[in-house]
Amino acid sequence: MDFEGKATATTATDNMELPPANTRKPLVLLRDAEALLRRPTVETLVPILPPKLSNKLQTASSLAEESLKELAEINLEEIGDFDLRPARIRVGLSFVGFGALMILILLLHLKTLNLQFSTVEQMQQFWYQYVWFVCLGVAGMFILGREAMRPIRKQRKLQRDNIYKQR
Repeated sequence: MDFEGKATATTATDNMELPPANTRKPLVLLRDAEALLRRPTVETLVPILPPKLSNKLQTASSLAEESLKELAEINLEEIGDFDLRPARIRVGLSFVGFGALMILILLLHLKTLNLQFSTVEQMQQFWYQYVWFVCLGVAGMFILGREAMRPIRKQRKLQRDNIYKQR
């Protein structure tokens, strides 16, 4: 007796043809989705608002339209690792700076507004915030450290191209 069954029937997934993938760029989709939300909102709010505020709202809407049009023209395939380096450094510095600033504000808060607590009681009550801010700073340091250790290939390529041009 053969207890192992053999699959003889074809399943629906074998015969199914997938529709063509969406070829629209993500930034174009973002622009179109934002416009579909923003335009009706602006049209609804402009008659209700005072004239000065409605003019500012229309100006902001047209500025958003132009900015998103420029953004949609960016080809994400052309953006390389070297191009993202300054953004990663800024994000790391922002994490470190915000973490340090919030620890400073927390310490000022503890020293000025919570004098009734001893140091141990302050630590017991505000340890959660302190840990969050320290972790944020450490995450920023990790981002900066990773960026510092990342090899820079674009410069070497440019230097090699300059050597070939000089010959």
